[in-house]
Amino acid sequence: MDLLLHICCAPCSIYPIERLKERGYHITGYFYNPNIHPYQEFKRRRETLKQYAALIDLEVIYENEYPLVEFLTGSLNYPGFRCDYCYEIRLDKSFQKAKSLGIKNVSTTLLVSPYQKHDRIKEIGFNLASKYGLNFIYEDFRPGYRAAYQKAKELELYRQPYCGCIFSEKERYYKEGK
Repeated sequence: MDLLLHICCAPCSIYPIERLKERGYHITGYFYNPNIHPYQEFKRRRETLKQYAALIDLEVIYENEYPLVEFLTGSLNYPGFRCDYCYEIRLDKSFQKAKSLGIKNVSTTLLVSPYQKHDRIKEIGFNLASKYGLNFIYEDFRPGYRAAYQKAKELELYRQPYCGCIFSEKERYYKEGK
């Protein structure tokens, strides 16, 4: 069974890839992340994924476009729902890619992070599956998050300190009055 796996970064891909392979899926990775800011961070995450994919012999399709302006404009048009917008555009593009490749199953590494809005990702995934006539392969990958993070550390893979968008970077680093 073929599956297109949207991948946000190498460390987050470790556990979902292991689990999906155990379930019998033949995985093609898909890197589409216009949310990542700044561009040097985007490049670093992409290069780290290339490094990891080579280690595990994983085919990955890389969207190298960097539509930051479109991402920021879209995010600002959904105040209070920027994460929903982010999940939606990345997963929608993943479903489009799967459909164009004739792959019937789609999942995402976003489901591994305890810091993401898991229920929203799940809902958006199932809605898009219905829209495109494909399957959203849902699994709560969060139980494997810590072990995958440790494995990434052992492999000396770059582990980012924020989800990727400029808004989360601000929340992570900017402390009012300091």
